[in-house]
Amino acid sequence: MKIGILSYHFPPEPAFIPGSLAEELAARGHEVRVLTGFPDYPGGQVYPGWRQRWRHRTRDDRLSVRRVPKYVATGEPSTGARMASYLTFAGSAALVARRFLAGIDVLYVFQLPATSFAAVSVPRLLGRVPTVLHVQDVWPEDAAGGDGRWTARLTAAMTRAFRAADRIAVVAPSMRDLVVAAGADPERVSVVLNWTDERIFQPARPSAEANQLVRRDGRCVVMHAGTIGARQGLETAVRAAAELDRSMDLVLVGSGADEPRVRGLATELRAENVRFVERRSPLDMPDLYAAADYQLVMLRDLPELRGTVPGKLQAALSCAAPVVVSAGGDTAELVERTRAGLSCQPEDWASLADRFWLAATIPPSARVDMGRRGREAYLREMSLPAGVDRMERLLREVARNRATA
Repeated sequence: MKIGILSYHFPPEPAFIPGSLAEELAARGHEVRVLTGFPDYPGGQVYPGWRQRWRHRTRDDRLSVRRVPKYVATGEPSTGARMASYLTFAGSAALVARRFLAGIDVLYVFQLPATSFAAVSVPRLLGRVPTVLHVQDVWPEDAAGGDGRWTARLTAAMTRAFRAADRIAVVAPSMRDLVVAAGADPERVSVVLNWTDERIFQPARPSAEANQLVRRDGRCVVMHAGTIGARQGLETAVRAAAELDRSMDLVLVGSGADEPRVRGLATELRAENVRFVERRSPLDMPDLYAAADYQLVMLRDLPELRGTVPGKLQAALSCAAPVVVSAGGDTAELVERTRAGLSCQPEDWASLADRFWLAATIPPSARVDMGRRGREAYLREMSLPAGVDRMERLLREVARNRATA
């Protein structure tokens, strides 16, 4: 097939899903054309060595990438700056889409709130080209920064895209209900779980350096790796760990907007078993995972988070790391069903303290079994080959149906 991909982010940005999908589809013999912007995420500046211009196109065998200019919202962007970035990307993509994507059989859209305006304009310009949306997030309030006017505009754009799409892939079972409530035809919605970067996230043996950084006094170590932000609610984990100061260590690797508040709470509670490690490269993470006993996955008790599975869960499972999950919805269900770790209700520090205590008492051999079951589930349900197989079937199906209509 000739496949078009529309994505707001694309490698070298940390946009592994659209990037790996494009590469894998090209490796399977399809002609792939990617329409995207210039890399600026997460720093809010165009990457060194890159310059925004109109005629930027790269080709590699069956894969072509066309980048278009957009407004770059530098630093901590305001809502207006973010919307300017989304709208200018949509306008730039619309200007080149008809020529660059001419003759494609099907269009794949990596659907984020940031892509919503482009997800409406580009398929409309391409006429009868069938479209598959891969929905990652259905809550535009976060993207609009709580601005009611822009939230309404983003919601309207997403609804139009949902209604017009030939098929929609969602990243968690409960997200299906969310996109249907937002206007999608339930008969057109399928679940395709995200995968992780399997070139990086593989089972590993811990190095001496990782052990020295992560471990202390032979106690059980639960590690949270990633963003320290509003969605994670890591204050709950700090309160839980403070109750078990002689039983386990909580190691937080990463940073984020809520880091000062979380650090302040640890100091206030005199939680000496809570330690902070600065953000590390993804290349370092399997080594750190292996040095810890469990990976912690935290999501607050919000309706929009019950229909999502955070990427850190796939990364941990791919590394055969057992997990402790403080979340509801699909994340907890997946861990319980696969018996890959322990779970409890979100934002309940007492329940999480109980899970931490139990995690510390489980023998190492049983922890290894948890990790093994998690990796088996990842390979079966969430791996790159499994995910691309499902997406390729959807793309073939809609292309075939539109051709025979």
